[in-house]
Amino acid sequence: MKKIQISPSILSADFSQLGSEIKKLEEGGADMIHVDVMDGHYVPNLTIGPPVIQSLRKHTSLKFDVHLMISPVHKYIHAYADAGADIITIHPEATDNLQESINKIKVLKKKIGISLNPETKTEVIKNFLDQIDLVLIMSVNPGFGGQKFMPEVLNKVRELKEIRDKKKLNFDIEIDGGINFENSKLAIEAGANILVSGTTVFKSNNGDIKKNIDLLRSI
Repeated sequence: MKKIQISPSILSADFSQLGSEIKKLEEGGADMIHVDVMDGHYVPNLTIGPPVIQSLRKHTSLKFDVHLMISPVHKYIHAYADAGADIITIHPEATDNLQESINKIKVLKKKIGISLNPETKTEVIKNFLDQIDLVLIMSVNPGFGGQKFMPEVLNKVRELKEIRDKKKLNFDIEIDGGINFENSKLAIEAGANILVSGTTVFKSNNGDIKKNIDLLRSI
């Protein structure tokens, strides 16, 4: 079984104190930092761009797990790689040629992630699983924080784990959307090994980040 990792989403952090918030996550035992990038086009919200990621890079040595919810995504991959992303995750619907976008991330020597929205079938990415490092299963519709977890997506997690085990592949299975102390256990049992959580990490237990990360990781 792969190690369970926690990738807190800074979408729920205090944006006026992002540098110190990231330091708190590192001290609290986070494995990486999840950065949600939204363009107001692919999803109906706007968040941060490459200059912010670049300015945050100096505040931590943790990996930046950058989820690009932007379209067309291909032309922006280079900018986020240069800004300090370690993992670049894209949506199949957001690129004209998924293979070309995978190749571009690989050339830039970054880890490759593909994200599946709740309605996106695993068939879309089955031919690419041997080329990528991570599949991000969205357990809410992307675009806003604070939505309720959609348990039906766990079937995709189970399916991907079965494929990975059968074909002896090594990609991580990450899940993002409404993750809390209850459904985190369900996600881990289904086969997810990276949990993205924002509100639960930053707000639960009076903001005790270390306690919240430890609770999410335990099953």
